[in-house]
Amino acid sequence: MSSLDLYNLTTLKCSRLITQHYSTSFTLGIQTLHKDLHYPIYAIYGFVRYADEIVDTFHNYPKATLLARFKEDTYRAIEEGISTNPVLHAFQLVVRQYSIENELIEAFLHSMEMDLHKQDYNENKYAEYIYGSAEVVGLMCLRVFCQNDDNLYQTLKEPARSLGAAFQKVNFLRDMKSDYEDRGRIYFPHLKLKNFDADSKRQIEADIQKDFDDAYKGIIRLPKKARLGVYLAYVYYVKLFHKIKQSSTHQLLQERIRVPNRYKMVLLAKSYVKHQLNYM
Repeated sequence: MSSLDLYNLTTLKCSRLITQHYSTSFTLGIQTLHKDLHYPIYAIYGFVRYADEIVDTFHNYPKATLLARFKEDTYRAIEEGISTNPVLHAFQLVVRQYSIENELIEAFLHSMEMDLHKQDYNENKYAEYIYGSAEVVGLMCLRVFCQNDDNLYQTLKEPARSLGAAFQKVNFLRDMKSDYEDRGRIYFPHLKLKNFDADSKRQIEADIQKDFDDAYKGIIRLPKKARLGVYLAYVYYVKLFHKIKQSSTHQLLQERIRVPNRYKMVLLAKSYVKHQLNYM
């Protein structure tokens, strides 16, 4: 192994470590992908996680300056094919290998910039934010899953966007309390917490259900190397969504709804059996 190969590998392992520490759910999902896909998806997760951390948790630091620097360093890493930042180096390896478009990266970073400012979201801003913060992440992963088969990528783009949107909207419902109290954000268009009632909750849930339905049509057409891992993430989020649907608006504003880790393993086992028997 050359010195550069060793550097590449250690940066990818850094992204794996980030994923493992920040998200047990994503780690579990990635581990059910074919091993060829592990490091590329870890690299994408590491990149988006650290950008998100800048705007969500670095409260005593100049967030706008740090994000602008992160953005500048990202494009420099991609252009030069090297970075001394291990997260950005691992990410640029994947961007260059799988031809991930700059448009996707730009849209993601733009949504992170939107999080720097407290704002009320109308329908257009809401759609813009979800596209950049979630749908394009799904598209980056889809580029990896399709392994440079552009025709397959084009046929699965819309379901991948729907899956990313569904995940993000479920997160919005789950995190309403912390998003508002810690960050001053409410993402759903024109919604005020004092007006969050059963009817508005049902409208949001109907929109999420449509995204899940549209996403499923693409999941069953994914390459075999990716299908089980993505299906597991889908099953986990559907379970979380059902728990949210069964919770009152009062509960959502008082606690964070979760799926216990022990039940995640049950979901994994059931998903594996369905996948093996072609019952998806």
